Amino acid sequence: MTWDWGYAWETLPQLLDGLGVTVLATLAGTAIALVLGLVFTVMRRSSARWISIPTEIFVEFIRSTPLLVQLFVLFFVLPEAGIQLSAFMTGVIGLGLHYATYTSEVYRSGIEGVPAGQWEAAKALNLPTRRVWTSVILPQAVPPSIPALGNYAIAMFKETPQLTVITVMELLSVARQLGAENYRYLEPVTIIGVLFLLLSLPTAWLVRRMERRLVPAPRPV
Repeated sequence: MTWDWGYAWETLPQLLDGLGVTVLATLAGTAIALVLGLVFTVMRRSSARWISIPTEIFVEFIRSTPLLVQLFVLFFVLPEAGIQLSAFMTGVIGLGLHYATYTSEVYRSGIEGVPAGQWEAAKALNLPTRRVWTSVILPQAVPPSIPALGNYAIAMFKETPQLTVITVMELLSVARQLGAENYRYLEPVTIIGVLFLLLSLPTAWLVRRMERRLVPAPRPV
């Protein structure tokens, strides 16, 4: 099969529409993962065991099961419980929930990197718990965590083709549909590979730049 530039240009608008869905799902899923991951981290550090233990079990369960299975559960099981969501919203929630369990580990590592003296100083000043987190701990814990969080956002972007199993018309779904309609897969599949590359490489470069600026270099021994 030879490359057909006319067919390639003909499919490009529809593929760009699919790319828009992919990018939107990634951005929304990343927002959920960043917020929910921090919530999971704080809950796991709670002194109340009825909060910390169930949260830890839930996080480990999500981390230990495939995203694909979780998407099937959300899409096919939730309606049986009376919860009706669109395919796109289901996919966004699935991505966000899955990656929140990974970002929670990134936040946990950042929080544990805050010197113990900072906690002790906040306690000595009798600061409210909320003030301790928002004014002392998180401003020190989050910036060094940003590069790792960015890497998970890139990984989520590359996971979006899995949303095709729940009928979300993201980039890969559009390419498969075009290929099935015209019996030509070379052009659409090649184009989506290039589009993923064009977005992933600049994002990875930006994450590396942020890592160099936010993560201090190790001191010589």
